[in-house]
Amino acid sequence: MRIGIYGFGSIGRLLLKTAIRRGHEVVSVIDIDERIIGRDAGELAGLGKIDVLVTRDANTLSEADVVLHATGSYLDKVYPQLVELIEMGLNTVSTCETLAYPYYRYPILARKLDELAVDNGVAVIGTGINPGFLLDTLVVALSSTNNLIKRIKATRSLDAAKRRESFRRKIGVGEDPLVVREKFKRGELTGHVGYAESVYLIAYAGDLELTEVVEHQEPIVASESIESSGIRVSEGKTKGIMGYGAGYVGDKEVIRLELYAYINAPEYEEVVVEGEEYTLTWRSNGTPGDPGTASVVLSVAEKAPKFTPGLRLMTELLPFKLKFAV
Repeated sequence: MRIGIYGFGSIGRLLLKTAIRRGHEVVSVIDIDERIIGRDAGELAGLGKIDVLVTRDANTLSEADVVLHATGSYLDKVYPQLVELIEMGLNTVSTCETLAYPYYRYPILARKLDELAVDNGVAVIGTGINPGFLLDTLVVALSSTNNLIKRIKATRSLDAAKRRESFRRKIGVGEDPLVVREKFKRGELTGHVGYAESVYLIAYAGDLELTEVVEHQEPIVASESIESSGIRVSEGKTKGIMGYGAGYVGDKEVIRLELYAYINAPEYEEVVVEGEEYTLTWRSNGTPGDPGTASVVLSVAEKAPKFTPGLRLMTELLPFKLKFAV
């Protein structure tokens, strides 16, 4: 396939490496960072020269079969970029977290994107490791083995010391916990984006009408000085975050998704599906976030040209329909 990459930060560079390793041709790389404009994308990504220069000109994407979009987390900020790609007739797979289920935060923009994609005969979809797979698509696939589901709980725990620096910054590692809480309130730190989106993706797979979705996250304070993988956090400072998204029907919590991301956290994912007949528990030894994101995005991109045109959702692409006993 001919791949275009829109956004060439750390994830964009990993997407380029992953695409090339999977045998695809990268035809264009777009970014606005003046420091990298005109430089060879392969060299920036540590692959050596590939004769594709980073440019601002989105028109250079026109020969791509699919564009991998990785510029931001919030749909209202990246909406003009997506419109530009759709109007060029380009199938688009984006790492924008709120695009995973945009009908929650941005229902009007979501409908406009869907209509525009249909009119232009292309598919657009938001995905990644989380949201996009671990706490939603994987959960639906696992839950499909359980008839009449009463409750789903999924947990992801990861060691923030093993993640990229930009991830640690956005969860406030090393900062005063009171400052982190204030920055969360003001939107200066995002923490994890996508709790509600993952909850809604699971509910959508079972036509579950949620009456309320609650999101919350807060800093985890180091009780003593700790160090891991060269990352040091002093006692009393933020070592990471804990957060959750919960979906309710009336006063009953039906879906609960939890995330723990802190220095020295155990690495695992766990899914517990409680049914009327039995309870299923699945547990992993942890999934590396960035490589996992790149793999999921490329796996989806390779099928994107075959998707029905419009705004697509990850869990609607699965051949499973969940049945909730509520």
